[in-house]
Formats: sequence, structure tokens, C-alpha cells
Amino acid sequence: MKKNTPYRFLFAGGGTGGHLFPAVAVAEKIRLLKPEAEILFLGTRSKIEGRVVPKLGFQFKPIWIKGFARKFAVENFLFPVKLVVSVVQSMFYCMKFKPHVAVGSGGYVAGPALFAANLFGAKIMLLEQNSFPGITTRMLEKYAEEIHLSYESSKKYFKRNKLLFITGNPVRNVNALLEKKVALAKLQLLPEKKTLLLLGGSLGARKLNQVMANELDSLVKSGLQIIWQTGSLYYDQYKHLQSENCKVMAFVEDMQLVYSACDVIISRAGATTLAEITSYGLASILIPSPNVAENHQYYNAKSLVDSDASLLLEEKNIEENFTKEILSLVNDENKLKTIRVNAKAMGKPNAADEIALRALKLAEKN
Repeated sequence: MKKNTPYRFLFAGGGTGGHLFPAVAVAEKIRLLKPEAEILFLGTRSKIEGRVVPKLGFQFKPIWIKGFARKFAVENFLFPVKLVVSVVQSMFYCMKFKPHVAVGSGGYVAGPALFAANLFGAKIMLLEQNSFPGITTRMLEKYAEEIHLSYESSKKYFKRNKLLFITGNPVRNVNALLEKKVALAKLQLLPEKKTLLLLGGSLGARKLNQVMANELDSLVKSGLQIIWQTGSLYYDQYKHLQSENCKVMAFVEDMQLVYSACDVIISRAGATTLAEITSYGLASILIPSPNVAENHQYYNAKSLVDSDASLLLEEKNIEENFTKEILSLVNDENKLKTIRVNAKAMGKPNAADEIALRALKLAEKN
């Protein structure tokens, strides 16, 4: 490995796509701006980063770390051992790679990787996608040169305000939306009907799928057509509900296409989805998952709702209010316009570019 480049970047963040893809977005921008830059990802081989990162052409090295389960699990007793081993592994990789900048995008994997990188003199940059910062980001604050946030409301959780930048959540390939009638034609949907998009994430959201199945007839009879992404775990269970008014798919390959076609999105409140909703200026009803660390999806959604940039429907009220909330919004053109304008105002589609430039400047100082 050549060591004469001033641009060597270590990225650590993963476990979920919400932690991984912001890092990937920045790494891709760095590679575009400085093709000579060397980029290394550390992560867990069995998680999403182990599958995705090598396919994108980046170096990937595995460490042993695994998150501490919130419920009792025998494996939790191994956590201290895995943590120590992961720190040693990270130190070995850093000793060989000699990163100038280490970028952490959250998740347990970022802890040992950035701790080791700091020991070897790397400048530390943190990316926090969620309104309520994760524990790893808060623990690494003392090592950071810069912390890039998605929400103004996150500032109060940090002690070193001079390090904080409200840059937004970096997302990949934010392209202009297609003309709506073109998108609908590609999906074999009708331009005269309002279109609802249900997103449950790559694996799917059990509760969202259940309520959609129960309310599908009512929504279709009300004149709506639906794009329903069930997630891979649930597709076989619901694929029989496909019809001319309802397109059922396990996974959406072309997000630009479905975003271009829809009038309203029903979605969980993961950070990446919200970054896309605001970047494109889309109307949404957010149903935060109650099964995530520190209820962070609720705080993500609240950041949009407080700016009149989305509507919030809590899962505990989903059966009672699902259809009512959807029909109320899709039939109110003024409300739709207001939400879209406010969502667009919150969007930061250039976040990946800005963070990549900041990372290059840090590298040049080191």
C-alpha cells in the first residue's frame, strides 16, 4: 500500500443501513473529488457493511464487535471480551493503514475503530443522523474535531458546541424527481388517482404491513392506488394482494421512481428515509418504530412535525387512525403543499459534498 498520499480515510459505522449509508455517501464523494485517496472501512462481517462495502469497491476489514443486547442474553457476557479484541484488531489495522481522518457514522462498530484511530493520530469526525444522538457518538465526542448533525435539536446533547455543524444527513445520489406522469406510467399506475407509498424498510415493518392489509380495501375504494414495499421478510405473506390498484414489492430498487410517483409516503422514521423525504420535499405520515434504541425514531419524526413538515401517527394509535389520517391528508391540497414546502426547506441535499470537503480539509491539516 502506498503511503505518499495525504488522503487516507478510515470509515466506521454500521450494523444497519442507517449507520452505513451516510458513511458510504461521504466516501463516494471523497473518491470522486480525490481519486487518489485511500479509503478503508472497518465493520462487522456478518452485518450489512460486510456485504455492501466490498461490492462498492472499498477496502473492508472485519472486527469482532457486536452490540450489547438491550434484553437479557447470554452473549452479553462476551461483550467485554469482544470489545477488547475489537480495539486490538482496530489498532492493528490503523497501524498498517495510518489514517489521516477517521469518520464514525454511529453504531457499536464505530467505538473501537475510532478509539484506535485516535491513538494513531487520526483526526476524528463524527456523523450523527438521528435527532437523539446515539450512545457511541456521545462517548466519542471527547476525541472529535468535528461533529456533523442532521438536526438543530441535537445540539443540546453535546458539551462541545464549537465542534457542531448542522450539515444534514448525507444521502447517496439525490437526483431530480421524474415527471409524475412518467413515473406513474413506468409503474403502470393511473395519473388521475392519488398514489400512496408505504415503506417498511429493507426487511419490512410487521405492524405497518398488518394494518395496510387490513385497510387496503377501504383505501382502494376511496380512490387511492398504492405502492406497497413489504420488506423481504413479509413479501411472500402479502404478495397475493397485488392488483391493478396496488403494486406489492419486497424491495424498491429505484427510490427515485417511487418518490416521483407518490402523493403521500407512509413510513417509519429512520434517519436516511427522512433525509430523502426532506431532500426531495415529499409529503409524509411518519409512524416511528417503538422498537429502536432510545426511541430515536420518535424524536426524528418530531423534528419534522414541529416544523409542519410531516404528520406523526404513533403505532399505538395505528389501527384506529391509519385510514382516517391518510384520507384527511391526501384530500387536502393546501396541507399537502404546506408540508412539501416545509419539508423541502429542511432538506440538505448537499450534505455529502459538504462533509467530504470538510474531511479533506482535516486530512490536509494532519
